[in-house]
Amino acid sequence: MTSPAVRLTGVSKHFGPVAANRDITLSVAPGSIHGLLGENGAGKSTLMKILFGMIHADSGAIEVGGAPVSFRSSADALAAGIGMVQQHFSLIPTFTVVENLVMGRGATGWFSRWLRPLDVKTARERAVGLSERFGFGLDPDARCGTLSVGARQKVEILKALWGGATTLVLDEPTAALSPPEAEELYLVLERLRSEGTTIILISHKLPEIVRLCDRVTVLRDGTVVGDREIDDEARTDARARAGLEADLVRLMIGRERPETPSRSARALDTVLEVRGLGDGGRFGPVDLDVAGGEIVAVVGVEGNGQSELIDLLIGASPTRTGSIELDGRPLQGLSTRRRLDSGIAHIPEDRHERAIADDLSLTDNASFGFIDGAPFAPTRFWLGKRARVRFTEILIERRRVRASSPAAPIGSLSGGNQQKLVVGRELARAPRLMIAAQPTRGLDIASTTAVHEALVGLRDRGSAVLLVSLDLTEVFTIADRIVVVRGGRIVGETSTGAADVDRIGAWMSGAEERTAAA
Repeated sequence: MTSPAVRLTGVSKHFGPVAANRDITLSVAPGSIHGLLGENGAGKSTLMKILFGMIHADSGAIEVGGAPVSFRSSADALAAGIGMVQQHFSLIPTFTVVENLVMGRGATGWFSRWLRPLDVKTARERAVGLSERFGFGLDPDARCGTLSVGARQKVEILKALWGGATTLVLDEPTAALSPPEAEELYLVLERLRSEGTTIILISHKLPEIVRLCDRVTVLRDGTVVGDREIDDEARTDARARAGLEADLVRLMIGRERPETPSRSARALDTVLEVRGLGDGGRFGPVDLDVAGGEIVAVVGVEGNGQSELIDLLIGASPTRTGSIELDGRPLQGLSTRRRLDSGIAHIPEDRHERAIADDLSLTDNASFGFIDGAPFAPTRFWLGKRARVRFTEILIERRRVRASSPAAPIGSLSGGNQQKLVVGRELARAPRLMIAAQPTRGLDIASTTAVHEALVGLRDRGSAVLLVSLDLTEVFTIADRIVVVRGGRIVGETSTGAADVDRIGAWMSGAEERTAAA
């Protein structure tokens, strides 16, 4: 009988009083794709970090290929054939693909680079060979900072394979990918499996799990609550697929799938009016209106102007051409802080870069942007600690943030729970305009539905919502109007009810130029 590629038995891990993993047993067949499902904070990433040697379990055992192992570090895990690609990339942007692949490899010791210089030619040839073998299509001489998110994801996978990994752990690999990039990655993973590589896939996306995985294990509150085989019938028959997905949702959250919010809306007066907006470079000119009582989604392949548009709207980049008005008041020339005070809230795409400080407490992070008093204090000059803590407690409760206390460092939370706090903080501003960039990235099903309900609730109270998303399912679920950007311009626009996925894809790819749609 073939030994499992990986077996974890009775694994437990506590962080203070919080049990991240409790007596978990998991067996992964060699040459398979094994899914790992669960809500934010269910213990998925912690378990995989234990497997990769990044943290140490309090108890339990690990076997690789039937042999017991004990990892003191991720280097030990990689030496045993375990590789892990986390949500946040570890590439150096100014280095080429090859330079990132060989970084830290080879000889050790103070003088090793002089005694055993790197054979760049051989490294480059190996990079080309691996890229071609698995269909990555990477240019070994390209600087990683110039690559798309999808290409950088492939470089991270290639790094693990370069190090000799035969079992790959992928943590939410498509969270930041557009639909075409995700499809490319699916083909790569299927090819890896056909070559004998074992893959453990952490994902919140049920269609992704059903398409790719041979088996799936579900965690809830740090324990295994179910294990299901995924057969061809679930992949090809709509009724069987729906039944499996409903079963997995019940296992994950302990109840039926939450209902998605209604998309019907009554548009009111224009809240955001943009005319001829540009940054004097590759973005613009752009005309865009968002009314109170509607959600307008901006979609496009990443790198086509979405980030530039947001930076211009919030004042992170100077307006070189055109105008921005909020409720008829011009915004150009105002600082980001004054724009927030004028009624704008912003859920950033990169929370670590723009939304949170890992080392500070949940209370400190919940206070960002409210330093002038309300809702925390009765005066402009004093922040009441008790009020700030109470406000944080309310956010934790309403947004179902899994945290030990408001005093805990936000960096100790899972990525999804960090995101839930950020979303709750921005919603608390009761803004006239909400700019939400990838607001549900990394969130589980229940949390995603809660964010959608909150954005729809804002809209129904007369606020305007500008949604920037790579998730077309999300866009079709809650948006009232869709705007497609490519090359820093708006190339297509349609109401969601009249939208056609193929046409939107054509606009995104450049196969069809801008047309007016109903």
